[in-house]
Amino acid sequence: MEAEKWGRRIRAYRKLKGYTQESFAKELGVSVSILGEIERGNRMPDERLINRIAEFLDVGIDELTPQ
Repeated sequence: MEAEKWGRRIRAYRKLKGYTQESFAKELGVSVSILGEIERGNRMPDERLINRIAEFLDVGIDELTPQ
């Protein structure tokens, strides 16, 4: 359940910033399939990846954190 919330927030911010899954995965240094799993809530991003996601999206980690 928590992974789903993370994924929805990451996907929303990614789209808001104009990244495609492919371009964002490339920026993060992960495969498109891994990013897709995260966005669908099938995989929880680790702390290091969360930090990179927040940095590339130019948002605070608290904005990505599910409420």
